[in-house]
Amino acid sequence: MSANPTSRKRRPPTKARKPVAPAATAQKPSPVTAATRAEDRPKPSEMVPSGMASGFGRIPVRGVSPVVEGGAYPAKAVVGELIPIRAKVFREGHDAVNASVILTDPHGAETRIEMTPVEPRGLDPWETWVRLDTPGAWKFRVEGWSDPWATWLHNAEVKLPAGIDLELVCAQGRELLGRTATAVEASDQVQAAMLRTVAESLSADRPAADLLAAATGDQIVATMSKYRPRELLSPTADYPVFVDRKLALFASWYEFFPRSIGASYNSKTKKWTSGTFDSCHTRLEEISAMGFDVVYLPPIHPIGDAFRKGPNNTLTPQAGDPGSPWAIGSAAGGHDAIHPDLGDWPAFDRFVAKATELGLEVALDFALQASPDHPWVKTHPEWFTTQIDGTIAYAENPPKKYQDIYPINFDNDPSGLYAEVLRILKLWISHGVKIFRVDNPHTKPVQFWAWLATQLREFDPDVLLFAEAFTRPEMMHALGKVGFHSSYTYFTWRNTKAELTEYLTELSTETDTFFRPNFFVNTPDINPLGLQSGNPAAFAIRAILAATGSPAWGLYSGFELCEHAPLKAGGEEYLDSEKYEYRPRDYNAEPNLNLLIGRLNQIRREHPALRQLRQIRFLKAESDRLIAFTKSDGDDTVIVICSLDPDLTVEAFVDLDLPNLMELPQPLTVPGSAPSAGQVRLRDELTGAVFTWSERNFVRLTPATPAHILHVLADPTK
Repeated sequence: MSANPTSRKRRPPTKARKPVAPAATAQKPSPVTAATRAEDRPKPSEMVPSGMASGFGRIPVRGVSPVVEGGAYPAKAVVGELIPIRAKVFREGHDAVNASVILTDPHGAETRIEMTPVEPRGLDPWETWVRLDTPGAWKFRVEGWSDPWATWLHNAEVKLPAGIDLELVCAQGRELLGRTATAVEASDQVQAAMLRTVAESLSADRPAADLLAAATGDQIVATMSKYRPRELLSPTADYPVFVDRKLALFASWYEFFPRSIGASYNSKTKKWTSGTFDSCHTRLEEISAMGFDVVYLPPIHPIGDAFRKGPNNTLTPQAGDPGSPWAIGSAAGGHDAIHPDLGDWPAFDRFVAKATELGLEVALDFALQASPDHPWVKTHPEWFTTQIDGTIAYAENPPKKYQDIYPINFDNDPSGLYAEVLRILKLWISHGVKIFRVDNPHTKPVQFWAWLATQLREFDPDVLLFAEAFTRPEMMHALGKVGFHSSYTYFTWRNTKAELTEYLTELSTETDTFFRPNFFVNTPDINPLGLQSGNPAAFAIRAILAATGSPAWGLYSGFELCEHAPLKAGGEEYLDSEKYEYRPRDYNAEPNLNLLIGRLNQIRREHPALRQLRQIRFLKAESDRLIAFTKSDGDDTVIVICSLDPDLTVEAFVDLDLPNLMELPQPLTVPGSAPSAGQVRLRDELTGAVFTWSERNFVRLTPATPAHILHVLADPTK
C-alpha cells in the first residue's frame, strides 16, 4: 500500500490508535446539585447519542467514499490501483480539524494515511489517494480529529507579528511541543530532544520572525506531522474494499467462435465440417501476438434441435445448420458438457493449456438458460415457467422471439437451482476457466448473483464475473455492487464529443466505486450503426477510443476486418450472423486493422496511465469533431487526441492545460535549443514522432491518421 504519488508529499505513517467504541446507550447526568461528584459525572464516551456509528461523532465525518450501499458490499479495487478515499470533515468554531484514513489489510495490519484538504475549502472536502498492494478483503475508516498544533500555528502566525498575547502564545507552543516530546520519547529520543530544544526557544523576548522560523522549520514540520497530538478522535465505521487481481480492471478481450476456426464446406456434399478446439491453436497464437489478454468463447455446449434457428435467425434451418450456441442442451448434455463437434474434455484442456502458454486467459460464456432439449427440462421442469396452456415459456424480446431458448424461473426451487449453478461453475473452474462472461444477468434476480459472487469469492477469489447487461442503469449498477467484476457499457452508443465526455466522466468519477467498464466495440448481437459504412477509419477511431478511454476493451472477431453488412438498414444485427452459421475468415484479408490493434494493446501495456479508470481530464479542443483528454498514473501521463470524423480532415487548436499535467517537469530542454519554460516534449506512440508543444497547439487529423496518443516525456532528450 502506498499513497498517491501525485498528491502532496506523504507523511510517514504512525501506528494507529484503536478508537474507543461509543456507548451502546446514552446516559443522562443526574441533575441533583451543581456539585455532582466526579465519579457520578458522565464520561465523554457516554455523552453521545445511541448509535453514533451512523450519526455525528465529536468531530463530524460525513460523505465517506468509497462506500457501496452503506458498506453492505465492498468497494472495488485491484492490486496497485490508485484509488481515492474522501470524506467531509468539520467541527464547530475555528479550531483546526484534521483527518486520517486507517487502512486494515487482509491480515489485520493497520496503516495510517493522512488526508489532505482539497478545494473548495468551504465545503470541507478531504481526500487521500492510496494503492492497495495485496489482494483480498481490506477495510478502511476515516478518523476526524482536533489538531491543536495546527490551531497553535495559525494563531502564532497571526498574533506574533502583531505583538498580541506573546507570552501566552509562546507558553502554549512550549506546552504542545513538550507534551509531544514526552509522548514520543520512548520510541524516538532524537526527535524528542529536538522538540524540547525548539520548545525552549519559544520565548516572548525573541523577534516574531525568529519564533515563527523555529516553529515552521523543515525538521519540526516533519516531526510534528508524524507525532503531533490527535485529540477528540472520531472514527467512522469500518468500510470494506475488496482488492482483485489486475485483470478485473485492465484487460484486452477478443471474442471468437471456435466452430468457425478451421471450419470447411464440401460443395459436393453441401455439408460443413466444424472447427474444433485443436484447430484453434494457431488462432490463439495470432490473438496473443496482437497483445490480447483474454479470449472469450460463446457457449461451447451441445445445441438443441427443437426450434433450431437457421441462417439470419430464420425458423427454417436446413440439415447441418449448427444453430445458436445460446440454445444450450441436447441429448448429448447440458451446461456441464462439451459440444461433440468441438472435441472432448482432453481437447478443451489442451486448448486452455495452449492459451495459458501464450499468456492468455480463457473466458467462457455462462448463459443460464436452456433449449427445449436440455436435460433440465425433463429432470427439473420446476426450473422453468409453465404457462396457463401447459407450455413452457420461451425467451422473447419483442418483436424478437427465441423459441429455441427457455428462460430459468428462480422462484420455484431456488436452493436446488443455486446449488446446480455453483456445481457447474466449479466444474469449469477445475478445467482452468477463471473468467465467466454472464449472458443477460439482468434477467435473473440480483439476490442470486450476490449469493453466487460470495460463494465464488470464497471458493477461488481469482474467479471473475463479467456482466453482459445492456439494460437500465440501476440494474447495471446493482450487478456491479453485488459482485460482478466488470460489465459491458453504453460506449457502443456514445459517439459525439458531448456524449463521450459525459459518459467517461460518469464512469471515472460517479460509478467508479462499484462499476468497472469494458468498452467492447462490437458483439455478435451489435453491429454499430456508425460502422455500417465499412469505412476503415471509422473502425480505427472506435478502436482507439475504446483502447484509451477504458482500462478494459474488447472486440468480436471480424471487427479487425471491418465487417459491417447489416441484416437490414437501420438495424444493428449482422447479415449472415455467426450466431447461426459457420463463418471461417481470412484474417489477413484487406482491409484489416491487425497492426493498429496490436500497437494499441502494446501501448496500453507500456503505460500505466491507460491501465487505470479514474485519472482522466478533458482538454479544450476547438472542434466538436475532435476529442482530447489526458490520463495519468504517477509519473506516466498520456494525452489522447482523436478525430470523431472518419470521412474528413479535422483541424483545430488544442489547449494542453500545462500547469495541471501530472508530474510535468518544467522547464524542459529541447535538444538543439535553449531551455524553454511553458513547453513540453511529447512522443506519439502511434508513429514514433517527437514534438515540442506549448500550451496551445494546432492539430490536423485525417482519416488515414485519425489520432495522436502522446506520451509526456520526463526526459527531454528522448
